[in-house]
Amino acid sequence: MASYKVPARQATAEIREKGSRFLAVVGAAAGEEEARAALAALARRHPDATHLCWALRLGWPPRERSSDAGEPAGTAGVPMLHVLRGAGISDVMAVVARWFGGVKLGKGGLARAYAAAVRAALAELPTQVRVPSVRLALSAPLDRIGAVKRLVHPPEVELESEDYGALGSAEIVLRVEEGRRASLEQALAGLRVKVEPAATDAPRRTTDLLSRSPVPPRR
Repeated sequence: MASYKVPARQATAEIREKGSRFLAVVGAAAGEEEARAALAALARRHPDATHLCWALRLGWPPRERSSDAGEPAGTAGVPMLHVLRGAGISDVMAVVARWFGGVKLGKGGLARAYAAAVRAALAELPTQVRVPSVRLALSAPLDRIGAVKRLVHPPEVELESEDYGALGSAEIVLRVEEGRRASLEQALAGLRVKVEPAATDAPRRTTDLLSRSPVPPRR
């Protein structure tokens, strides 16, 4: 199973183009809800920014989203997304705040500036390798819990949570690398344990774009 790169922490970079200032913040994203919260936090931090454009890639194969945030269509979010895609990185969000400098850049100039800002932040971004994984929900009788736990072998198979109910069974969530999923499901079937994909298959990391940006806006 192929692995992919994810951010190890947040990175920022700033460029200027004809008086306009572009501040890029790139970091880990755990899901769309967390990404929206991070974007709102950055908007509160930089209320004087003319635009706050973003690009998001989640999971593998990546689910992608982006926004031009009022810039001409295709001049901000898509170029930012192309840079992230070219870097082979996912579970990542890039946000670029722009302060207009009084000189229009044109569509080509905007696209180049937004892409360059993200590229500069990626140059400062440490990454780590992640193997695609899924979360599986199990419902097991109490007398089979020991056998189920003997199948847990981190990091390939990790125990995320367990909840013991009053009906003589336990609800367990495992995170499993894709390459181990088939063999694990076969072993669980041999134990007569019910298994299905967990309701939410979010990456393990939480977004770090909520942390304070080390580069304050200059007026």
